Amino acid sequence: MRLYPMMAKLQGKRCLVVGGGQVAERKIGSLLAAGADVAVVSPSCSQAVEEWAGAGSLVLFRRPFSPEDVREAVIVIAATNDPAVNLAVYQACGPHQWVNVVDRPDLCSFTVPSVVERGDLQIAISTGGHNPGLAKKLRRQVETQFGPEYVEYTAFLGAMRSRVLALSLDEMRKRELLSELLDDRFLHWTRTGERERRDLEAEKLIEQTRWTGA
Repeated sequence: MRLYPMMAKLQGKRCLVVGGGQVAERKIGSLLAAGADVAVVSPSCSQAVEEWAGAGSLVLFRRPFSPEDVREAVIVIAATNDPAVNLAVYQACGPHQWVNVVDRPDLCSFTVPSVVERGDLQIAISTGGHNPGLAKKLRRQVETQFGPEYVEYTAFLGAMRSRVLALSLDEMRKRELLSELLDDRFLHWTRTGERERRDLEAEKLIEQTRWTGA
């Protein structure tokens, strides 16, 4: 059965992570970055998890897992090194909850892809949880193709899109202008640090389209 790919808004949503080791730490970090309301249940945890708890970024319960812990969670992640505990977490969840059990794709109602992030750009790579090694290999390849310049490039394109959408032009002309702004020369100028040239050319395009479309 194929998985349905999607990007989820987790701002303010309760997410439970059971476990406090290195694997759990990575899961927690991603949830915090998404603005989730994170609760962690674990008798012990890594220094990073302790620091997050001390800073008030998450709620930490330093004790073993209890089935009642999943009650308010939208997303539940079982990330302990004890298969029995992970199974207990899965069994405590209802069909309305999204569950991820580390190293048990057969128990997961969702899997976490390998992700390359460049500012607003997110490229997710998934093998359905069945071949994480391949996903990591592909992620390294994608990281070389989409370098750090894409952080600034995506911000530039976002700003230009807002400008274009605010113009008094018909939808076809707006689409044509947005397509022109996606030309690789703007990426090249971003990569080479020619920001003034890039911005001037973009402004020129916008002005030309504005006047011809008036």
